[in-house]
Amino acid sequence: MAKKLNHCSFCGRSEKDVALMLNGLNGFICNDCVEMAHQMVSENMRNNKKSTYDIEKPLMRPAEIKAKLDEYVIGQDEAKIALSVAVYNHYKRLRQQALINKKEEDDVEIEKSNIIMIGSTGTGKTLLARTIAKMLDVPFSIVDATVLTEAGYVGEDVESILSRLLQAADYDQPRAERGIVFIDEIDKIARKGDNPSITRDVSGEGVQQGLLKLLEGSIVNVPPKGGRKHPDQDYVHMDTRNILFICGGAFDGIERKIAQRMNTHTVGYNNVSVRHNIDSKNLLKYIQPQDLKSFGLIPELIGRLPALTYLRPLDREALRNILTEPKNSLIRQQKKLFAMDGVELEFTPEALEAMVDKAMERNLGARGLRGIVESVMTDLQFSTPGTDCQKLTITAEYVHDQLSKSEVL
Repeated sequence: MAKKLNHCSFCGRSEKDVALMLNGLNGFICNDCVEMAHQMVSENMRNNKKSTYDIEKPLMRPAEIKAKLDEYVIGQDEAKIALSVAVYNHYKRLRQQALINKKEEDDVEIEKSNIIMIGSTGTGKTLLARTIAKMLDVPFSIVDATVLTEAGYVGEDVESILSRLLQAADYDQPRAERGIVFIDEIDKIARKGDNPSITRDVSGEGVQQGLLKLLEGSIVNVPPKGGRKHPDQDYVHMDTRNILFICGGAFDGIERKIAQRMNTHTVGYNNVSVRHNIDSKNLLKYIQPQDLKSFGLIPELIGRLPALTYLRPLDREALRNILTEPKNSLIRQQKKLFAMDGVELEFTPEALEAMVDKAMERNLGARGLRGIVESVMTDLQFSTPGTDCQKLTITAEYVHDQLSKSEVL
């Protein structure tokens, strides 16, 4: 007599047609129905989830935020202060909005101040953003402006910026709508030229136009899983009014625009003395919104980034401190790597100075300094593991020998 097969009480399939059949008190359920039920329950809980801002939670003061940044980033006090204030005000805006919703506050609406950071490569723009991301309890995402194109062209739509923020918030939309977005390489979408052309500037001015509605604050249709938008897709309608946008870019060559602007008004004897006080080695400290317009950003975009700050070029002392002082300094990272193999690693002061000399010569900032350290340590990282070596001391002579291998004679 054939064995009676159990059937799923939901889909009706028999146990021979499924991978697993679970039996209950008065019925059965197959593994496929369990998975489908789990997805439906998770989706329903996500949609019904109402994230609210905790009004009672203490705010990090600007000085506290800057002190935390000081542990990881050397110098750049102007940019740190601007970022600290922007983030602090962002928290206060969220608190004020929560009080308005509870009818405990007047209806004076505090507008957000999106921020733009200007600085040459390797000065710490992305590091500042990543460090802030570690200390915040709001969703934070970093996106690259170079992959964005105008809608309808190969590349990513500007709405993909919000898709990544939504993913960082674990698809908690109310929480994502009070997050922070760092848009890197914003200078790469500068307008290519003022002359009209038969070809569209789909990765330049077209992207800037698309960013306007995001930065100012509006309801944006966002593909929940990212990717391209298409007519039959379900969208998440995100409100960007409480999302803080921080933009950063190297703006290579903008110093010429600044110098040109400052020289156009040097008429008369008084301006001669003013010109003597100009720091020609750090023209970025004199940057103005009109310089961004001359570089290729459209006025509408500049107006939506009212907080403008700069990062100083790294001098010799800053590079020397970057090697040893931060919590995750390059030297500490190398010592940790060797300590994991049971090797004590030391650097002589002369060796550190030799690496700083080469970094100043290459003029690539902190990134160039990291490349130099990697070049010096690669051979030892290859040969030391598995040996009886217990201590290594890196000297200036060894640094020069290792760097000379990669030099073109």
